[in-house]
Amino acid sequence: MSETENNSSEVNEVDIDAIYRESEIQDVLDRLDAELVGLVPVKTRIREIAALLLVDKLRRQLDLTAGNPSMHMSFTGNPGTGKTTVAMRMADILHRLGYVRQGHLVAVTRDDLVGQYIGHTAPKTREVLKKAMGGVLFIDEAYYLYKPENERDYGAESIEILLQVMENQRDDLVVILAGYKDRMDKFFESNPGMSSRIAHHIDFPNYNPAELVQIAKLMLAESNYRMSAEAEEVFAQYVVKRMEMPNFANARSIRNALDRARLRQANRLFNSRGRMLTRVDLMTIEAEDFLKSRIFAEGAEDNSQDGE
Repeated sequence: MSETENNSSEVNEVDIDAIYRESEIQDVLDRLDAELVGLVPVKTRIREIAALLLVDKLRRQLDLTAGNPSMHMSFTGNPGTGKTTVAMRMADILHRLGYVRQGHLVAVTRDDLVGQYIGHTAPKTREVLKKAMGGVLFIDEAYYLYKPENERDYGAESIEILLQVMENQRDDLVVILAGYKDRMDKFFESNPGMSSRIAHHIDFPNYNPAELVQIAKLMLAESNYRMSAEAEEVFAQYVVKRMEMPNFANARSIRNALDRARLRQANRLFNSRGRMLTRVDLMTIEAEDFLKSRIFAEGAEDNSQDGE
């Protein structure tokens, strides 16, 4: 090979392994696996997006692309399925691969964007966008921005401002819209301009009972608690019963149930005054701490309160 050919070869090669190691995105993906049980389709999509960003970074090094790919996203699914956590990790990945400058997450709802009188919405929306610039703006229950039945509603003004920024400053801000799938579908049907700017639609499935028990054990471990073997069996029954009731919110309902179990455990230990308590006593949730839930009582099917 001639010297010219050798120089040309060097100029046209990039080391994907080196860029991958330097970005440290594997650390983020590992955290995602550790933090969230299940959600295999979601984690697969996040890895695919990370791969796209990595390859795009390599292409820019060889002058093969002129601009960043659009990264605006839609996260759909029921409450408590990990949408906010995934958004946080996505912001980290975007930052590590150079797509956004800071990689922070600003989470808002309609109330943070839309005013109640003329002239109030634009400054509210622009202030939120200013805070989110260089990172990710996460809008939960985004469909509430659009209320065509109310002529005096100012949500459309906020949407219009968002659309302009999503198009003109997409290399410095990623917008993630989140909410129930059926309502988000209707929102996009009514707002084709918004739909056309969303590059990635990711659906978050509900957790199954075994996954919810595993989530509960992780939550308890984070606070130095544990379930006894008998308590875990009872809690598995609790989960099945709770899933059949109204207002079930996946991991959110599980956290509420554990909070109440900890209250019952504390009351049980308080009433055992007169004996020494061990470290194990203080750490362990027992079966009775779940069995006292009204979900196990007769007529519990009419109760929709988490963990009662």
